[in-house]
Amino acid sequence: MKAIGYTHCHPIDHPEALLDLDLPEPAAPQGRELLVEIRAVSVNPVDAKQRAAADPGGRPRVLGFDAAGVVRAAGPGCTLFRPGDAVAYAGVVNRPGTNAERHLVDERIVGPKPASLSFAEAAAMPLTAITAYEALFERLRIPRGEDRPGEAVLILGGGGGVASIAIQLARQLTGLTVLATASRPETREWCLSLGAHHVLDHAGDLPAQVKALGLRVPYVFGINRTDAHWDAICKLLAPFGLVCVIDATSGMDVQKLRPKSAGLVFEGMFARALHQTPDMAEQHRLLAEVAGLVDAGRIRHTMTRHLGAITAANLRQAHALVEAGTMRGKVVLEGF
Repeated sequence: MKAIGYTHCHPIDHPEALLDLDLPEPAAPQGRELLVEIRAVSVNPVDAKQRAAADPGGRPRVLGFDAAGVVRAAGPGCTLFRPGDAVAYAGVVNRPGTNAERHLVDERIVGPKPASLSFAEAAAMPLTAITAYEALFERLRIPRGEDRPGEAVLILGGGGGVASIAIQLARQLTGLTVLATASRPETREWCLSLGAHHVLDHAGDLPAQVKALGLRVPYVFGINRTDAHWDAICKLLAPFGLVCVIDATSGMDVQKLRPKSAGLVFEGMFARALHQTPDMAEQHRLLAEVAGLVDAGRIRHTMTRHLGAITAANLRQAHALVEAGTMRGKVVLEGF
């Protein structure tokens, strides 16, 4: 089958950074595995980080986590899906990736494709939706549907893929004021269009901007360059507040949270699948909920770039866009 992978770590402008490959077909699905025919994929920072740092020592490794496609076969233990179902999901780092014509995945981390979206649009959603949902409602434990006048959640790095879903989920499912950060006019408008009540300039004085709005901030979701804003976060965070991070924490002095009895938590959307936790199927449930929100018109997809077919050349371009750090939303490829 056709696939795109790499054999050694190279910068993305190297001609062998990603390669077109011809690989054996996956084995027949076992247990709760699904065999999925991949129709579309999207690229996330984890793809680029793995390609740049996880050297497979000359053996072909296929990357790719986000995918949308059609179930072609189901293992004997499957109860959630059957052949012919359209699905969307994010895979896991310790198994072959989705940048291939066919892919094996545990059904407990798979969701239904939103009926109102194309395969390309659906492929932009899963990894960011899982990350944002788990961060807001499981790690930060934000109450859903509860009116919280005068209180806000601050989402750092508002233009990226995770923030683009987090803003929407926070606006639709909580009673908090939604604050996002951005520094460019186009990113500011993007955040407002997704539902942010206010957009702060992360190049400026964040505590002063929060104070000017007269808001209390018990929740902060650090997505991008959290370490660079750590002092500001600790200053603006309300007593007993929580900070959830998904990026690097080097240089962050957690002792600065102590005077406020505040907490720091981490979100890693691969944790359930990597550790085969008893609640692993919670990712299936939340993806189904998000699909329902999309089909009800409450949340929209975040695909902003479609680069064409799933080829090594196009994936190299997608990785370069992600590595540049200026993407709004998600970049998608479709079809082999």
